[in-house]
Amino acid sequence: MGSGQPVAVFGAYGHTGRFVVAELAARGFVPVVSGRNARALAELAGEHGVEARVASVDDADSLGRALAGTAAVINCAGPFATTTGPVIEAALGARIPYLDVAAELEANLDTFAHYRDRAREAGAVIVPAMAFFGGLGDLLATAAMGDWTAADEARIAYALSSWHPTVGTRLSGAVSRERRGNARLRYRGGQWERRTDEAPALRWTFPEPVGVQEVIGEFTMADVVTVPQHLSIPDVTTYMTAAAVRDVAAARTPAPTATGPGGRSDQTFLVDAVVRRGGTERRATARGRDIYAVTAPLVAEALERVLTGRTRTTGVTPAGEVFDAPDFLRALAPHIEVDLGVPNG
Repeated sequence: MGSGQPVAVFGAYGHTGRFVVAELAARGFVPVVSGRNARALAELAGEHGVEARVASVDDADSLGRALAGTAAVINCAGPFATTTGPVIEAALGARIPYLDVAAELEANLDTFAHYRDRAREAGAVIVPAMAFFGGLGDLLATAAMGDWTAADEARIAYALSSWHPTVGTRLSGAVSRERRGNARLRYRGGQWERRTDEAPALRWTFPEPVGVQEVIGEFTMADVVTVPQHLSIPDVTTYMTAAAVRDVAAARTPAPTATGPGGRSDQTFLVDAVVRRGGTERRATARGRDIYAVTAPLVAEALERVLTGRTRTTGVTPAGEVFDAPDFLRALAPHIEVDLGVPNG
């Protein structure tokens, strides 16, 4: 477990950040909560009896002070297009691992493009998108691959009972839309494409009891960035249940409401990852509750493995590349129920 190691959490007072702080404390780490809002930090620090360090991405010295003496940093502060670069620079300067929970495609792409060589040369570990969107789908696709070294396509479908977006989700989405303009992104033939047509409406047969659901195809999430970084798969597509897309698109959809222990909502999810090679498919699935709360055990488990040397590589690296994917997924119980399946077809 954490053995009292201090870990900086930037953006600690946000919706997801609070879950991360609580999970780190439960695992024996000592969260050092950080961000620009001094009042919110003081309140959170008081709740957990930990240190607060005010810092801003506009002030590199403040970030350096926030990370001083810590074992690693977890970036929970969106929009990540603004925060990722400065916090990674601070982590590299402090010579500590960096993890984030970014689900912004452009920010994820920037991280790989701008820091891959520097991080590898420094022997640093940078794990982007270590969250529900990104890390989980990447781990599932990697586990489904098994002993395959290549596949023709990977499809990752999300069934959410609802999607009540946080303020951070809405802000990050707005930043991504501004950067993309009227286009959407998809990954085909080993290349990124900018599309201006409507994403296709399809049906997906999820494992029971979810069953057949209307989905929006090419609803491109962070998994589509991470999977091709380390798996030889030329076509990677993510799908989202149409009802969840309507939820997140509606301006009047409220933020998540806590209904259970630890502030979790009653939202449920099923993630269905399918990889295909020729006529053979392999599948891995995950079920759980609250896409924001479940990010906390995902990134905390990743942190624990990084700090204990249970990693396979250095540099900017996706979850499925740096960790043993099946072992990682099984370690998430009881937060997530996984079925790694068997080859079929």
